[in-house]
Amino acid sequence: MDKLSVMQAFCRIVDRGSFARAAEDLGVSAALLSREVRLLEQSLGTTLITRTTRSMSLTEAGRVYFDEAKGILEAVQRVEDHIRDSARAVVGHLRINAPSSFGQLVVAPMLPAFFRRYPDLRVSLTLDDRVVDMVEGGFDLTLRIRSSLKDSSLRARRIGGVQVGIFAAPAYLAERGTPATPKDLSGHDVVGYLLSEHLTSWDLRGPDGAFSVAVDPWARVSSSFVLRDLLIAGCGLGTLPDFISRAPEISGALKRVLPRFELPPREIWAISAASPSKDVRIAAFLDHLEQELAREIPPLA
Repeated sequence: MDKLSVMQAFCRIVDRGSFARAAEDLGVSAALLSREVRLLEQSLGTTLITRTTRSMSLTEAGRVYFDEAKGILEAVQRVEDHIRDSARAVVGHLRINAPSSFGQLVVAPMLPAFFRRYPDLRVSLTLDDRVVDMVEGGFDLTLRIRSSLKDSSLRARRIGGVQVGIFAAPAYLAERGTPATPKDLSGHDVVGYLLSEHLTSWDLRGPDGAFSVAVDPWARVSSSFVLRDLLIAGCGLGTLPDFISRAPEISGALKRVLPRFELPPREIWAISAASPSKDVRIAAFLDHLEQELAREIPPLA
């Protein structure tokens, strides 16, 4: 016997003053309710309801049971309402892992507006360019920039794209010459990003087709910011994602090389153990991040 269901049925019978009306409300038969009340009375060893063919009334024990059962059912309802409200509310602690450069240049600037929107949510942001085990690290969400993701039991959601270009300092190009075709890249100094998917090979697509160019970076660094600074200092050619290259390109510190040719774009992936649709913390953050990423970027001067 499901005690909670029986309590609900008993209270409905008393509230409605009739087995038939309570049965109609609950979508069951009056005979079933009568049987359940009899079983309840047997388990308690006392009569709760006295019944005649025309009326019913509570015994003293029935009145006590009704009052106590009402209180229990109301308490259960309060707990369920609280859990539902908490599930809808963006509260708690959200632990995020993101690549260093993307975290500093893209995620960090959008956090103040996010905090104002969800003041009851605590956020921990860890920046690490290496791929981490998010479950072992205790992260709810990890952001990664990849052309594709390996199959995993984790859930991945694409939230944006990143364009990658080849850049160099104007002074370097003035001294060593500006490549006009992919073949002209041969003989140039190259600075590479150690964790890049294209460290030693650049796949370029342009108006005349696709080209794969082998490169051998003389300097290889594990920080996109260090790579950017080495390029600005005139140490060679290198590839940068648009969120890093944009500012120095606008200022003139870097110049795009082979602008008619494109490297394969990268995707911004949000990876989580829980489905974003079922975790309002993750859903709120990703919605906010997607809105920021979708904002129109002004054209280069």
